[in-house]
Amino acid sequence: MNLDDFSDLIERPDGGVRRDAEERRERLIVPPGALGRLDELGEWLSAAQQSVPVRAIERPRVVLFAGDHGVAELEVSGRAAGSAHELVRATLEGATPLAVLARQFSVPVRIVDAGLDCDPELLPESVVRHRVRRGSGRIDIEDAMTAEEAERALRLGMAIADEEADSGTDLVVLGDLSVGGTTAAGTLIAALCGTDASVVTGRGGAGIDDLAWMRKCAAIRDALRRARPVLGDELELLAAVGGADLAAMTGFLLQCAVRRLPVILDGVVSAACALVGQRAAFRAPDWWLAGQASGEPAQAKALDRMALNPLLDHGVTVGEGSGALLALPLVRAAAALAAELPERASDAGNDDADKHDTGEEPGEGTGTDEGEDAGIEGKSGVGGTAAG
Repeated sequence: MNLDDFSDLIERPDGGVRRDAEERRERLIVPPGALGRLDELGEWLSAAQQSVPVRAIERPRVVLFAGDHGVAELEVSGRAAGSAHELVRATLEGATPLAVLARQFSVPVRIVDAGLDCDPELLPESVVRHRVRRGSGRIDIEDAMTAEEAERALRLGMAIADEEADSGTDLVVLGDLSVGGTTAAGTLIAALCGTDASVVTGRGGAGIDDLAWMRKCAAIRDALRRARPVLGDELELLAAVGGADLAAMTGFLLQCAVRRLPVILDGVVSAACALVGQRAAFRAPDWWLAGQASGEPAQAKALDRMALNPLLDHGVTVGEGSGALLALPLVRAAAALAAELPERASDAGNDDADKHDTGEEPGEGTGTDEGEDAGIEGKSGVGGTAAG
C-alpha cells in the first residue's frame, strides 16, 4: 500500500464555489468582517459542500479510535498501562465529558477498537469487532506493530470513513481513547517536524508530574532514533512508532478527504495523524478544522506545519474528543448565519428607484447586475492551506 496514491485522489474544496460564497457574503446585511472567523467558516463549508448558500450541519457524528500503547509501561501517562478500555466503558456509560457533551448536542458517538489491550468480552461486539491487534509495542525499543498490521489499521480507518460518508454523516468530530497515545503522537510530530523530544513533550490529557514528564521525554527521544530512518515511508513510520489506533485515524482522515467529508480534529493525537496524512497528500488538510488548542506543544507544532488555526482555546486538556466537540456549535452557527441572514437591497433595485424618480418606468434600461463589483479576493481556507 502506497499512501502517496492519496495525493492524486484528493482535491481541494471547490474554489469557484468559495468565490461565490464570498460574493454572497458581501451582499448580506451584516458588514463583511463583522462576524470574524464565522464568515470564513461559512465560506469554507460552502466550498466543502459545493453549495451556495451553505447547508446546515444536520448529521454530525463523533468517531473515536481506541488503543493501548506499550510505552505506557514506562509510567509516562497519568493512567495505568492497558486501561484504555476503562475510558471506552465510561464513555459508553455516559460518564465522561465527551459523553455529556454529546448528549447535550444530540450527536451520536461511534467508538472503534483498533488496538485495545483487554479481553474482547469486556466491551460490546460493535466496538471490538474491528480490532487489529491487542495493544501496541513499546516504541522506545520495538516497533508498535508489523507493516502488515499497519496496513490493516489504515484500511480499517478508510472503511470507517466510507461507512460514515455512505450513511449521510455530513461532519465528523474526531478523537481518541488511548493510554500512551500522546507519547506516540509526540514522536511522530517530532520526527516529521525535525525537532527535539523536549520541544514536543507535553503532560497529556490526564496530567503527569515532572518525573513522569522526564520519562516521557526520554521515551520520545529513544523512539525518535527508530523513527528517523523510516521517515520516507509513512506506512513504515506508523508501524515503527505509531500504533493501530493512530494508523487507523490516519487512514480515516485521508479517506474522509477523498470523500469530501469535513473533519474537526481534537488534540495532539489527531493532529499527529493529520500531519502524517499531510505528508502523504498535501491537499488533505484543506478538509480539516482544528477544533481547539489543547496546550500540548506537539499539537501546536503540527497545526502550525499544516497552517490550521484552532477555533477554540479554552484550556481543555481532557482529550477524548471533548475540545473538538465544543467547537461543533461554532461551526453550526457559521453555517446558519451564512445561510439565513438576508441580503441587502440589490443594486438593481436601487437603479430602478432612481429611474422612477426621473420619470422612467422601473425595469427600463440596462440596470446593474445584482452581483456586479461584489467579488473579493479569496481568503486562505479555514481548513488550512497545506504547507510543504
